[in-house]
Amino acid sequence: MTLAELLVRLGGFGLDLTRRVEFDEIVDPRCVEMERRSADAGMDTLTLLSLTTPFLQLIDVEARGFAEDKPVLVLTEFDSSLWDVRAVDERVLSELRHHYPGAKDL
Repeated sequence: MTLAELLVRLGGFGLDLTRRVEFDEIVDPRCVEMERRSADAGMDTLTLLSLTTPFLQLIDVEARGFAEDKPVLVLTEFDSSLWDVRAVDERVLSELRHHYPGAKDL
């Protein structure tokens, strides 16, 4: 699953968040642009979504979502194949569990 797919699956919950993205490994020029836009105030979700595209595979990335400067959603991808999702709203996790029955609580 790509970051784009996960953002789309989150739907309305993450739409109004401010996003900041950090990479351990730059695998595409769009990663540089995402980091640039993440600096300072961050970017909106639609901007992040436009930069990720469905086919962009990322390696070791953390995408944080902020509401009023408080982190409310953290998406961490490891090795381009495993996601760790942390959210302050349990409904987000429930929605993901519903759509991805193989998801595990850690």
